[in-house]
This record gives sequence, C-alpha cells and structure tokens, in this order.
Amino acid sequence: MKLLVTGGAGYIGSVVARQLLDAGHEVTVLDSLDRGHRAAVPEGAEFVQAELLDAPAVDAALAGGFDGVLHFAALALVAESVANPERYWRGNVVASLNLLDAMRTHGVKRLVFSSTCAVYGEPAEVPIHEEVPTAPVNAYGQSKLAVDRMIADECRAHGLGAVSLRYFNVAGASGACGEHHEPETHLIPLVLQAAMGTREQVSIFGTDYPTPDGTAIRDYIHIEDLGRAHALALDGAREGEHRIFNLGNGTGFSVREVIETAREVTGREIRAVEEARRPGDPPQLVAASQRIRDELGWTPEKPDLATIVGDAWAWHQAHPHGYAS
Repeated sequence: MKLLVTGGAGYIGSVVARQLLDAGHEVTVLDSLDRGHRAAVPEGAEFVQAELLDAPAVDAALAGGFDGVLHFAALALVAESVANPERYWRGNVVASLNLLDAMRTHGVKRLVFSSTCAVYGEPAEVPIHEEVPTAPVNAYGQSKLAVDRMIADECRAHGLGAVSLRYFNVAGASGACGEHHEPETHLIPLVLQAAMGTREQVSIFGTDYPTPDGTAIRDYIHIEDLGRAHALALDGAREGEHRIFNLGNGTGFSVREVIETAREVTGREIRAVEEARRPGDPPQLVAASQRIRDELGWTPEKPDLATIVGDAWAWHQAHPHGYAS
C-alpha cells in the first residue's frame, strides 16, 4: 500500500514508518520537524516537511493519492497543555481536521490514529478497558478525545474506516530509532540519562500511593510491539466504522521497579530523590488489552521490563546526545 505517516520523524512514528517499509509498503513521512528529528526518518521513505496547521500544504501532500494514513503528529506534553491549552486545541484538533479534510477531498478511506490513555483521566477501575468512561483531566487528553470523536463522526458521515489506538506508556528502542524528546518527560529515558551521568538524579514523585511499594504504577509497552499493532489496525479498518483499542501489556510496573530494573540492566548507580506527588497523577494506569488481542490478533512479543529497558539503554549508549550525537 501507499501510506502517509504524519509525525514520522518522531519517536513512535519513525519506528512504525520503518516497520511499514520493511513490510513492503511505500511510505511518505510528513513532519514539521518542530519536535521531530530529520535523522529519525527511515531510509527509503519519502519526506515532506509540512505543518498540519497549513491546510494548503496538507492538501498538496495528500494530492498524490494514498491508500491510508497513520496519524502520529501531535503535541503531547501534559504540563504544557495545562499552561497553554489553546496550543493543544489548535495543534491537535484543528490540525487533525485539516488532515481529515484533505483525506476526504482526495478519497483516502483508511486511517489509524495515535490516541492515548489520557482520555480516561483518573479512572477508578484498573485494568482499564475500552468501556471505562472518558474523563480527561488536561487539555492534552481533552484534545485527543476530541479528535477521537471527530473521527467517529467522519466515519459515520463519509465512510472513513478508522482505528484509534489508545496507548499506555511506550518505551524501548528499535534499531537506529529511539526516544529523544526536548524536554524529556518520560520515566525510562530520564532514568537512563541518570545512569549515563547526563542527568544528576531521577525524581520519584509520590511514595505514598496505595500500591505495594508506594510509588505509581504504569503499563509499559515496547515500541516494536506497539508498532506492530498499527499494521494490524490498518488491515482491520472497516469502511464507515471507528474502532477503538487500548494498547498496553496489561502488566503494571512501579516507579521503583523501573529504577531498580535500570540499575540491574546498566550496572550503574542511579540516584533517586523522593518528592511530593504531582497533581493529577493516578496511582495506577494499566491497560486491559483483551479486545485488540481477540479482534486483531495482537500479542506483545517483548513484554519483559528488562528487555524494554535494555533496548532503550543500548540506543542511549549509541546516541548519548540523542539524534544530535
């Protein structure tokens, strides 16, 4: 198939783009490079530098004709979304509407959307299944939920076949592609930066949660396992239907477990400093992923935390300054 990958210079998009190329698809990456990295775009992919908020540029990019779109381009910093919600409504919602408009104009009938577990907010029920009420607590989650709803309307009205994958915590690395954000907010790369000595310490936000060791628990999924789900979702898109799947291992690991695993994997001392809870951090976020297993046949091949951390560690050692190395 001929496929467009928006945000394909980012962490997740670059890995999925490479997997699609390896599977024999023709891939075009569209990215503004505001937060992505040109070096992350896999060899063999056509590259278009464009901003989704530039509607004419998006229309021009789609004019060549595509069999499907995988939409990763988004703003994804929770704290930033709280401080500047307008950026998220514009950068995630308006940008996605521009993409849907161009897809409709050029007859592209298949979409896989990078959604998030943030749409559930602070759920009382764990593990989290797809019927848990959506109640996002920040503009990031609100904007992603708005796009989910917009896609559902597009499917009903115009026959689009779409799948939203609601990610939990993505981690690890895949070959030359790894995790490099500025600023970095994700736990595993922060811990590995402390292991490398490029960061003095790692913070543990909250040690009094109702969990076995008092620290928050999250579901970590290997980037390659997450990537494989997108190819299955693309094949599973049904005309006129919006399908939603949670995407996680279904296993939770605490902050202390992540740090201790990183110490074992790296053989390094990692200084951890206990701090107060951050507002809005739920005690546990773990996916119920039975639906995607049953309906799309997806199963994680790298569910072990040591493997996830080990692959990330190998990438960070090879790229001590990320893609600027």
